Amino acid sequence: MLSIILIVLVTFVFMEGVAWFMHKFVMHGFFWNLHEDHHNKKLRPHPPFERNDSFFVFFAVLSMSSFGLWSLSGFILFLGIGIGIFIYGMAYFVVHDLFIHQRIKIWTRTKNPYLRALRHGHKMHHKNLNKEDAECFGMLWVPMKYFKREFKS
Repeated sequence: MLSIILIVLVTFVFMEGVAWFMHKFVMHGFFWNLHEDHHNKKLRPHPPFERNDSFFVFFAVLSMSSFGLWSLSGFILFLGIGIGIFIYGMAYFVVHDLFIHQRIKIWTRTKNPYLRALRHGHKMHHKNLNKEDAECFGMLWVPMKYFKREFKS
């Protein structure tokens, strides 16, 4: 039981690195055409949905493939990876779509310094409408300058 929990936790933490890499080099790289409407509301073909929402499919396929490999092999590692990716995806939805971008207005205010720093860092990312010169590509990792800012206020 402890091994599956460890695999899930390691996968969840690893996914933050994967998400950062994908955001910086794929979404702001060769798939900018799918991500650009996330930065510029005028480019959204079917609000509230964005072309950017298609990226969830990639991660869903990774998670489902891990579950499939586990069901075929019985190898517990695949189960832990599938669960870890799934939990990260749920966290992404709650933090990014509900809290930061407020697609559903249920979590509009907070006094928590970490969450405020997270929201501010993401706003700084969106300050730039171009694929170059952006900053703050992670979802849960808050650069220290935003974290320090919230403790000063």
